[in-house]
Amino acid sequence: MSPILLTEDLTMTYHVGKVDVHALRGVNLSVAPGEFVSIMGPSGCGKSTLLHILGGLLKPTSGRVIVDGEDLAAVGDAQRTDIRRRKIGFVFQRFNLFPTLTADGNLRLAEHIHGNHRSKAELAELRREVLGLLGLEKKLHHKPLELSGGEQQRVAIARAVINRPAIILADEPTGNLDSENSEIVLDMLVRLNSQFRQTIVMITHNPEAAAIAERIVEMRDGRIIRESQPDRGAKRG
Repeated sequence: MSPILLTEDLTMTYHVGKVDVHALRGVNLSVAPGEFVSIMGPSGCGKSTLLHILGGLLKPTSGRVIVDGEDLAAVGDAQRTDIRRRKIGFVFQRFNLFPTLTADGNLRLAEHIHGNHRSKAELAELRREVLGLLGLEKKLHHKPLELSGGEQQRVAIARAVINRPAIILADEPTGNLDSENSEIVLDMLVRLNSQFRQTIVMITHNPEAAAIAERIVEMRDGRIIRESQPDRGAKRG
């Protein structure tokens, strides 16, 4: 089976004044369809840069980035945006919900932006399914300020998965949450991965959060230094 995400000799260099900052130094990463991968490492190790390149938000200095068979590094900005819109959902540390819209409104906006061509009935059923899976059935008509931090992040996750993208990229999704809500959000990601078989790549600095994945990739100084497989059964009990 071909990988859904693949990088080959990926480099990223930022020019800060007269200084070159090497954020990535020859990163080779392969992620299988439906796999859940955590990327860990200290601040400044390059993990967020890698995630943003995988999502087409940044263009690398050199190397290849294959997303579901398409080379992001070889296409223009418009094509890269289209690939991102069709195939990738993002979950960020900051929830980035529209404060004047309800949970349902935020999902409807995501459907519109992504050009979902399902019927109105299909879209309504999909919203109910996703919100039900995330335990938000009764929060459909609540605005973000009427929701807890954990509920806001679950709405943000729903927004990312509502169009069933092949890939979910999560950048420190529990970074703004307390331990109880962090556990809930992590459980939701595991359930989404299991039920919808969407590929998930999650950035985290927390070893306990990373352990929910099928594979942990550790980075340091712009390189992958180690990969391991956590005992998910022992972690989740």
